[in-house]
Amino acid sequence: MNTSLQFTLNGVSVTLASAKDEDGHDRTLLDVLRNELGLKATRLGCGQGQCGACTVLQDSKAILACEVWMSDLTGANITTLEGLEHDGVPHALQAAFIDQQAAQCGFCTSGLIMRSAALLQHHEKPTRAQIEDALKDNLCRCGVHERVIQAVLLASGQDSSMSTSTSHQPTSKPFELG
Repeated sequence: MNTSLQFTLNGVSVTLASAKDEDGHDRTLLDVLRNELGLKATRLGCGQGQCGACTVLQDSKAILACEVWMSDLTGANITTLEGLEHDGVPHALQAAFIDQQAAQCGFCTSGLIMRSAALLQHHEKPTRAQIEDALKDNLCRCGVHERVIQAVLLASGQDSSMSTSTSHQPTSKPFELG
């Protein structure tokens, strides 16, 4: 019986010998990305689908890699943070996060960028409320909420109306404080 698994990762076809580990247990996408394929941008935060640090895209939809079993991914199209840039040029979101200094410790950043990428694929010019709603399940403890929102606005071609000298106050409805 052929137990191999094929899917697309960051635009490249990937075939794994099995969706299961050596003990016969199904592996999570997070485990395979980090430990087998060496893609470290997808973070292990809580490992229970509570924090959003492991967010990746499956067919343009934000998913939590810690909650997705490899056996469910046959034929799927997965994009990680590493897959957003093209030919060494950062994605507009990556550039905007840098421009707006929207990362402090950086642990949640890849999950925030990936969920924002999913939002921008469905809403070319999202409103502030749409951004806040899209990011509400991603935990960020460093207080860069306003900068993240401004980065998403900037990446979508909207005026972020924020300079680096502006005081950065948390939004009235942050994505998660805790």
